Amino acid sequence: MIIVDTALAQREAEGNPIKVALVGAGFMGRGFVNQVTSSVPGMEVVAIVNRTQANAERAYSEAGISEWEVVDSAEALDAAVQAGKHVITSDHTAVTGSQSVDAIVEATGAVEYGAHVVADAIEGGKHVVLLNAEVDGTVGYALKQRALAKGVIITGCDGDQPGVQMNLYRFVKSIGLTPLVMGNIKGLQDEYRNPTTQEGFAKQWGQDPYMVTSFADGTKVSFEQALVANATGMTVEKRGLKGADHREHIDAATKLYDVERLKELGGVVDYVVGAQPGPGVYCFATHDDPKQQHYLKLYKLGDGPLYSFYTPYHLCHFEVPLTVARAVLFGDYAITPAGKPTVEVITVAKRDLQAGHTLDGLGGYDTYGQCEAAGVTAAEDLLPMGVAEGCVLTRDVKKDEYLTYADVELPQGRLVDALREEQAGLA
Repeated sequence: MIIVDTALAQREAEGNPIKVALVGAGFMGRGFVNQVTSSVPGMEVVAIVNRTQANAERAYSEAGISEWEVVDSAEALDAAVQAGKHVITSDHTAVTGSQSVDAIVEATGAVEYGAHVVADAIEGGKHVVLLNAEVDGTVGYALKQRALAKGVIITGCDGDQPGVQMNLYRFVKSIGLTPLVMGNIKGLQDEYRNPTTQEGFAKQWGQDPYMVTSFADGTKVSFEQALVANATGMTVEKRGLKGADHREHIDAATKLYDVERLKELGGVVDYVVGAQPGPGVYCFATHDDPKQQHYLKLYKLGDGPLYSFYTPYHLCHFEVPLTVARAVLFGDYAITPAGKPTVEVITVAKRDLQAGHTLDGLGGYDTYGQCEAAGVTAAEDLLPMGVAEGCVLTRDVKKDEYLTYADVELPQGRLVDALREEQAGLA
């Protein structure tokens, strides 16, 4: 990533900045616009897509941009960008069909709408950076195959925990070690949190209570660790992950794992609660060469057999421009599926629910997500969390019960369901 700054500086010197469109001007999206505008030479956010225009206006205003043009078509967007104007639109196809956009950052957190945005962006020949682990963890492999066919990049992002973990994984592998655990350090885990319990925290930080709830109830970390598993080929040690309560330094968490079991599984994803330094991510890895083990001990990494590497922070929107540059300038992925999913996020009832009830969305009152091996998910016909919203229950469901496809009626005509079928049929 060190070469990214030089490449961006060259684009700035040439007067040819990477032109980016943002879809979803929420908390992270606004931060991204401000970051690019204030701190990233060689890149420009030329368009913002948001179904509520005021949110897009706020994103530009907070970044110090006071003038923009509202458009409703790709042609109008191209004309405005060529005239040096910033653009706002409520129609994502105005940017996916534009000739003036190099890359799209999808930051809605919505699965069905996000899938439409990404599919249309790929069809329009645009690189896509996902600030949307939910769509990536549900249909990411199918979308990647479409992107490969079009010669464009679709990638998760730097700064979010999956991207930070993948950078750490690549570093650890590059110095000759074998990663066996990729993990996330959490401060809280309570499956029964809901938007009411999280409203105060969300208001304090200007965030969406549903998004905050998805962090607290384990849904978000499940999607994040599924992305890492699918990018590395790793799996899970158990349904829901181990998720140990660990109030010591993360280095001491190596004792939580059996190395031979990890090797047998080919590596696992996991998380711990309460470890220091947090919030961050970790990689536990082995080295088979006794000579190199000697050096690792000299460099204060301990006696092994698991050596601890960690990044003590994740800087979310601050790092997303790096991903845009990696994709556009170098054809590089921050994080992407290595093959068909090895881990899925399945749906669990957060409370007793009655037949006929329509399930609410991610981070809501009805359900939470947990990681499960993809083979088990398929064998038991478990309902992926990314398709649960809008489904109607066909029977009563008890709290903490795992939902299957047989328990619900799917909404008709959704792209996410078509992509799931497409993904299942891929090699």
